[in-house]
Amino acid sequence: MYRATTRGIRVTVEPLFLDDRSSPEDSRFFWAYTVEIENTGARTVQLRSRYWRITDGEGRLQEVRGAGVVGEEPVLAAGESFTYTSGCPLTTPSGIMSGWYQMEGDDGELFNVEIPAFSLDCPFTRRQLN
Repeated sequence: MYRATTRGIRVTVEPLFLDDRSSPEDSRFFWAYTVEIENTGARTVQLRSRYWRITDGEGRLQEVRGAGVVGEEPVLAAGESFTYTSGCPLTTPSGIMSGWYQMEGDDGELFNVEIPAFSLDCPFTRRQLN
């Protein structure tokens, strides 16, 4: 589990390798990751956009930007949280993801919230590829 807090917004990420959606023989590796965004601050915020840096095991970088997450722009009052699950395919058995969410405070201020860097590792790589 990976965690970061920025300005009262705590982001927790838990990645999970999906063996049934992966095919190492075909250089296809797939992970699901579950993210919890928790407002530990005093003001209401809304998630407006996301930015991801996805780096595979050979150092190739992919950047992903977009509105909201999984089609939603959740509003979080103090003490509320929002959880979602998404996925990431790679052509290598390992990688790393990091990024940020752009949030908007109830006063109209826009600010970025860190998504902690987290590792994508295939637990069966040695057995399957050796």
